[in-house]
Amino acid sequence: IMRDFSKFEKKIGISFQNKDLLKKAFIHRSYLNEHPNFKLGHNERLEFLGDAVLELITTEWLFKKYPRSEEGDLTNWRASLVNSQIISELSKELGMENYLYLSKGESKDSNSKARQMILANVSEALIGAIYLDQGIEACIKFIHDNLLIKFDQILADQSYLDPKSKFQELSQEKLNITPVYKVISEKGPDHKKVFKIGVYLEEKPAGQGKGSSKQEAQLVAAQDALNNYQW
Repeated sequence: IMRDFSKFEKKIGISFQNKDLLKKAFIHRSYLNEHPNFKLGHNERLEFLGDAVLELITTEWLFKKYPRSEEGDLTNWRASLVNSQIISELSKELGMENYLYLSKGESKDSNSKARQMILANVSEALIGAIYLDQGIEACIKFIHDNLLIKFDQILADQSYLDPKSKFQELSQEKLNITPVYKVISEKGPDHKKVFKIGVYLEEKPAGQGKGSSKQEAQLVAAQDALNNYQW
């Protein structure tokens, strides 16, 4: 299947020199299982690169914008900008879903948590592709125009306080205990792992959660603990 990326390039204001690089950002591993002779590989290496570029640019922007803020605040703020939910929303806003190369099974499954992860990964892969094709300045502009502009709203509604941060603040304040997270189980192949994680207060189970990454499972476990404790 050929996708015409010219509208998308107009939308993001970037004209790629290497069109294959742009296309590759949208190829999910599952597509290649059904089309083994497709000439381009999947997007996971680009995602690996884009993830690092996104984190660096976001970190530098926060570092310069808030010169008096502590490391802990900067870390929470960065997490609120580069988490999979926000980045998958960015994919949807830019209409990236329409360009995905997916297997038939993945194509049908459009509202799941797995789809959210695929969309977040595509955003990161696109940033990796922009970096290789256009350089760091183009990445800074793209991330600023599409992501960092949301930060004032995140700050205003305090959504940067994720469940993990909230639970830690409350358990330290109420009980003087810092929560500890432990992996209970890991299941599934590498690209579809499910982690089950428990959160404990001095060995006492406080909550647990599942997710496709340890970080995600920790957030679900922290939310479970908040529900259990009702502070």
